[in-house]
Amino acid sequence: MASSARAGTDAGGRMRRRLRAWMLEGLADMAKQQPGPHAQLPPEHPGRPWWKVMCLTGVDYFSTLGYQPGIAALAAGVLSPIATLVLVLVTVTCALPVYRRVAAESPHGMGSIAMLERLLSFWQGKLFVLALLGFAATDFLITITLSAADATAHLVENPNVDGALRGHEVPVTLVLIALLGAVFLKGFTEAIGLAVALVGVYLTLNLVVVVVALEHVLTHPTVVSDWTRALTAEHGNPLVMIGLALIVFPKLALGLSGFETGVAVMPHIEGDPGDTEERPVGRIRGARKLLTTAALIMCVFLITSSFVTTLLIPHHEFEPGGRASGRALAYLAHEYLGNGFGTVYDISTIVILWFAGASAMAGLLNLMPRYLPRYGMAPHWARAVRPTVLVFTLVAFLVTWIFRANVDAQGGAYATGVLVLISSAAIAVTIAAHKAGQRHWAVAFAVMAAVFVYTTGANVVERPDGVKIGACFIAGIVGLSLMSRAARAFELRVSHVELDPLAERFVRDMAHRTIRFIANEPDNRDLAEYRDKLHQIRADNDLPLEEDLIFVEVTVSDPSEFETELRVCGEVMHGRYRVLTLVSSSVPNALAAMLLHVRDLTGQRPHIYFEWTEGNPIAHFLRFFLFGAGEVAPVTREVLREAEPDRARRPHVHVG
Repeated sequence: MASSARAGTDAGGRMRRRLRAWMLEGLADMAKQQPGPHAQLPPEHPGRPWWKVMCLTGVDYFSTLGYQPGIAALAAGVLSPIATLVLVLVTVTCALPVYRRVAAESPHGMGSIAMLERLLSFWQGKLFVLALLGFAATDFLITITLSAADATAHLVENPNVDGALRGHEVPVTLVLIALLGAVFLKGFTEAIGLAVALVGVYLTLNLVVVVVALEHVLTHPTVVSDWTRALTAEHGNPLVMIGLALIVFPKLALGLSGFETGVAVMPHIEGDPGDTEERPVGRIRGARKLLTTAALIMCVFLITSSFVTTLLIPHHEFEPGGRASGRALAYLAHEYLGNGFGTVYDISTIVILWFAGASAMAGLLNLMPRYLPRYGMAPHWARAVRPTVLVFTLVAFLVTWIFRANVDAQGGAYATGVLVLISSAAIAVTIAAHKAGQRHWAVAFAVMAAVFVYTTGANVVERPDGVKIGACFIAGIVGLSLMSRAARAFELRVSHVELDPLAERFVRDMAHRTIRFIANEPDNRDLAEYRDKLHQIRADNDLPLEEDLIFVEVTVSDPSEFETELRVCGEVMHGRYRVLTLVSSSVPNALAAMLLHVRDLTGQRPHIYFEWTEGNPIAHFLRFFLFGAGEVAPVTREVLREAEPDRARRPHVHVG
């Protein structure tokens, strides 16, 4: 019986090990590509024509036609076409120029967040990027839940289903999200070919619906006259209509959702034979064609779909529970083209909305590892795809449950995420143009940024759900990131150590005897500083005068950086004191990395001597965590202990 129990325990242990290995198998693509600032990037995706790549971003951008006209009609009523016209003007005159500039400034798919990361530094820059990542997470996650909810609406309202699923919208949406998560747990590769097919079929079906609806409007002129009378009766003169349309416009901001995705897919675009990584001119040109063409296609569909749905669908059908709620064009497809064509349209819409969720999930898995590991702000398991997919899927479940799979209710949160990213892009290109000395462009981009900041603010005031959800994501990301950074504080995070010729000569001259270093915090660097420090270290550690010692000085650069390269430079101070100087984001990490490098270079275990630092140890740890300094001696020893578990090979640390 005991042997049976042991066999069962062993089998359970093997199963757990296999499950753990499966869960942690494979790192996220961007975690592989950018584990640190000096990592070598693997070859990028093989290039495809820009119009094919446009379809990859189009599964997200164009799929909003499934719910955008209904949301616009519900928000603006009979003013919907005019408010949509404002949206189109903002798209063409503001969003498009901003992202054409983003494509030129960030051609490797990292978008406006990377631009702001380059423009800002230290902790304020890192925290700002984390906040933007929170809104990006809001954007992508709400894309998943909103798209799944709208796919459910198309399924539930299809006449062939005959209302069998009505009242079960939440479970159906959860099933769709679960299927999406299952695809990523098995393994997912963005298929441009599939995106081309989906977008081609979907846009063709939408074109048929819009043309038939416009034909009906033209053959029934009373429809237009009824609409114009309603406009006049409700809003009076044209100036009032335009003013109200400007006020209502922020509610329609979902129609701007494709631009950040458009620059994110840039690495897929084929460039010119002479392109370089520093300046991929062909890729930038292709990305600009992609952005322009996608924006123009979307503008045409936004205007025409808003016009026909407002004129041909009774307003009460847009209300929650109505047959056009979240599916206005599908309503017209069934109404004017029959249930057969309408069902085909529903299937196409369901599939592209579901694939839009897949694109958003891929965006999440690509976006987070681009930044968090480089900041030291990601747990180790976050580099693996499957645990991250489970976390995002569970969060999507929670969001779906909170919003009860309601498309209209999630519109505010989605718009907030989209608008914050576009506003940040406009601010980034304004700063970039200003730094480049392009005064006129800087003024123009500043005006565009003001438009988007106003739109974002108005959306937040009108529908605060989005900023609340974004704040939750920001708090979660910042909290987990800081805890992860604290947990990884004692990691050796120097990617490469290089000694200049003089520093290497200092080390090799001592390789035949005991190698001893003195850790010195540089102050005036005058003769008295080095003389007094050397005398104190000899006295505290009973070192005879004939013992040779070298000073080591670390200057902290940007303490918010996690992984750095280390260059060690040698110099002779005051004609007699040999000094190794280092620049790093962390004093203890730099010292530990140098000691291990010297050990490997010479085969000797070096010794390093410190003085105790006066003060509260908790305050010193916070100084180390935030500013890379603090109580250096014990932290250096701890970094060495984690990096080298074998005590017989670990460099010696002395504190006097």
